[in-house]
Amino acid sequence: MTTYVSDPRRNTSQSATSMPEVRYEIDRIDRLLVEILAERQSFMDAAARIKGDRAVVHDRARIEDVVAKVKAECPKHGLSPAIAEPVWRTLIDRCIAYEFESYDALRRPADARS
Repeated sequence: MTTYVSDPRRNTSQSATSMPEVRYEIDRIDRLLVEILAERQSFMDAAARIKGDRAVVHDRARIEDVVAKVKAECPKHGLSPAIAEPVWRTLIDRCIAYEFESYDALRRPADARS
């Protein structure tokens, strides 16, 4: 996995005084988010490899546990739960779909993978 080195931070949300400065920081953060999401996705591949039964890929209790943990972190970082919860639920939903694909691909006969 390639580690992305972000552009240097130039401003905080308090020190930015122009829209170009705000956009620079948002673009910088988005590049970091892509790197972090790619790392998270790699663990969906690991889960697909480790789980022995396709039926356990979608785990309602785990979904609610993840969302609860994220919501508990929100106040510590000043993130609105109204932003965090739907973002994470969408992320989890897409990760589950990805994991199903990965699970199936790993168990497809070798001659059918090409």
